[in-house]
Amino acid sequence: MSEEPARSEAETMIAEARKALFVMVGLLAVLWLVQIVNAVDDYGIGRDLGIEPRDPASLPDVLTSPFMHSSWGHIEANSGPLFIFGFLAAYRGVKKWFAVSLLIIVASGLGVWFTAPSNTVTVGASGLLFGYFGYVIVRGLFDRHPIDIVIGLVMALCFAYQFTSLLPTDERVSWQGHLFGFAGGIIGGWVFRDRRPKPVAAPDAATTLLPKDLG
Repeated sequence: MSEEPARSEAETMIAEARKALFVMVGLLAVLWLVQIVNAVDDYGIGRDLGIEPRDPASLPDVLTSPFMHSSWGHIEANSGPLFIFGFLAAYRGVKKWFAVSLLIIVASGLGVWFTAPSNTVTVGASGLLFGYFGYVIVRGLFDRHPIDIVIGLVMALCFAYQFTSLLPTDERVSWQGHLFGFAGGIIGGWVFRDRRPKPVAAPDAATTLLPKDLG
């Protein structure tokens, strides 16, 4: 690879990383703004826009529940990991990140809608968080990017304790949202993988076979 294309690729990555930073700052700003309004309303908005399992009228809430939180402690716990995993999910392309995010939200929300206990309301961005976590872990394998493979491995090791949240260890925590969000992230890594054609190696002049002369 010549120096000029390499520089161009690096500049593109830096530009996308800058966009990813702005997008994640914007997302967190929206989440905190919604939290302020929700808290002032005594969390009535969250109860109205959270997911109520197996209630057909609550299906649209699959798209709104990630923006709601049940307390200040809830949003504080989600914000840091969400920013880290969200940025890593977005830094190679914000357009793809939007598509992956929608897939994760739908997968996590429908999982909660089908499997969460009755007479509950589920809110919070943790399903999205775990979706980004799963996506970051597998993206490098599907895209065959060595850097992303290393990033995925490091994140899996550094945040290994998060895997316990995929199991029903606390009845107050929506492990269903975590598990289905994580699965949505893995599916997103496959569906939105980099489909660049494999380079075709030029034949070695020293070993090229010539057709037999039949004349």
